[in-house]
Amino acid sequence: MNKNRKIAGWVMAGLLTALLVMSASNKLMGNPEMVANFEKWGLSSMMTIIALGELASVLLFLIPRTSVLGTLLLSAYFGGAIVVHMGNSEPYIFQSFILVFIWITAWVRNPEMFAVLLKGKAN
Repeated sequence: MNKNRKIAGWVMAGLLTALLVMSASNKLMGNPEMVANFEKWGLSSMMTIIALGELASVLLFLIPRTSVLGTLLLSAYFGGAIVVHMGNSEPYIFQSFILVFIWITAWVRNPEMFAVLLKGKAN
């Protein structure tokens, strides 16, 4: 991997990490807007576990050795977020954008993962 691609991948991963750590922190600290949303969605009792799952997923995504697992977990997380917003007739474009950005970042950082996904086998 060339140096520019590696730097771009780390910058992109850093931006995602900052965003998701802030999101999880708001959940863990009981941000009133978060609490109201989770109550509206019927998920208030799950807010802490969702935040911890978010943190674990982004940590796995950030570590190069576990980035593939992190990509899959974050994909599931944002798929769930999209479904929750859709089910409540709320906009879900932001969650969709973040999901696409996760996959673009994963491709920049680990193009081999996509080669395996597209070919169906490892080298």
